[in-house]
Amino acid sequence: MPGKRAAGVAALKLMDEHLASRAWFVGDAPSVADICLYAYTHVAEEGGFVLEPFPAVRAWIARVEGLKGYIPITA
Repeated sequence: MPGKRAAGVAALKLMDEHLASRAWFVGDAPSVADICLYAYTHVAEEGGFVLEPFPAVRAWIARVEGLKGYIPITA
């Protein structure tokens, strides 16, 4: 389990670094990449990951959730 946690933190760090200089993962508008990555990232804290150290990821999550037509995923 510690290896999986370390890999998850590394992925969040990479995402944060990528999003530090751009609003979306690919290009200048939301894409399927954003939708796919959002699916797990927005619930990362439920899996025990802390998003506070990743401000660009948190801002990106807010941008996705602010998209016209956004429908929250509910349990």
